[in-house]
Amino acid sequence: MVATLAKRFGSLDIAEDAAAEAFATAAERWPGDGIPPNPGAWLTTTATRKAIDRIRRESDRDARHREARLVYDSDPEPVGAIDDDRLRLLFICCHPALAMEARVALTLRMVGGLDVPEIARAFLVQDTTMGARITRAKAKIAAAGIPYRMPTADDLPRRVTGVLAVLYLIFNEGYLASSPDAEPVRAELTGEAIRLTRLLHGLLPDDGETTGLLGLMLLTDARRPARVSSSGELVPLGEQDRRRWDAALIAEGQALVRERLASGVAPGRYQLLAAVNAVHTDGDAPDWAQVVALYDQLRRLDDSPIVQLNRAVAVAERDGPGAGLAILDALEPALSGYHSFHAARADLLRRSGRLSAARSAYDAAMQLTGNTAEVAFLSRRREELDAG
Repeated sequence: MVATLAKRFGSLDIAEDAAAEAFATAAERWPGDGIPPNPGAWLTTTATRKAIDRIRRESDRDARHREARLVYDSDPEPVGAIDDDRLRLLFICCHPALAMEARVALTLRMVGGLDVPEIARAFLVQDTTMGARITRAKAKIAAAGIPYRMPTADDLPRRVTGVLAVLYLIFNEGYLASSPDAEPVRAELTGEAIRLTRLLHGLLPDDGETTGLLGLMLLTDARRPARVSSSGELVPLGEQDRRRWDAALIAEGQALVRERLASGVAPGRYQLLAAVNAVHTDGDAPDWAQVVALYDQLRRLDDSPIVQLNRAVAVAERDGPGAGLAILDALEPALSGYHSFHAARADLLRRSGRLSAARSAYDAAMQLTGNTAEVAFLSRRREELDAG
């Protein structure tokens, strides 16, 4: 609905406000009047009227002529290369005129169903910083007159990088929800991310990173049934019951990884992450030397602190907790506000026998995470230290 309104009125602010007013009106009327036969059409029509009312209040004569065109010019836009409403909207919002971080953040807000705090946590920045970034992206769209129109098939490769980043972050928020008010694992987000990535893979079957991202999602989601215990506690990978993993998803994901390896083309970021997860799901225990080698390769493409953190965990499994801690110590300035950094450090400190430092690290991790299953796991580990 927001996409339709933004394309028609040329303003994200008008589109968002009108959509919000339409939902508020529905919340007032539907309990008494009943849900209309076509709720989506009712909401879109109501939102369109709200937007026109706003333009009337703010318009001069020229704007009123434009308003008349908006009222009567309602021909539907051709579907184009993409026959899915949400996937089309992803490509429309991921406009190359915006910087990559801005287009990803804006699209997560407009299409992904994530709120500003959730997006901020994904980018490891403050809520206010992310809010300002999204506001600036909207302003640039308005100032530059960037059109809300369906990209052609030739445009898809130029926009696919941003779309993949959005889908990856939506999946991550679903797989480990960052809000204490949400379920620990949000299957509706992981499921939608996988659905859209499947569609994208169908559109671009030869795009290696699209194939890699689909494989990564499938191999990760296959472990979801074993990820949270019956008591609501997060279960680390090494302690999960592999019999509960989804064998069909693992087989499909492994096949996609092998497909990319057989192509002979140098892998990108998502392909390497998929390969890491293929190692995790192959056999009874991961080959940690192979995992470290894959992260070494990934660092040549993406030497971000998050990649270095994940590599440190793998190094600790291969060479012992002291080796992992040496890497983590250098990452502390960049990741001091990231809960997974403190959780990984707490585990390695515990395994090294540095119990006082481990307690402090567990405390820091619990303060920074909102996921209830993760809090339960960290709390138990912290209590075990006290009991010991």
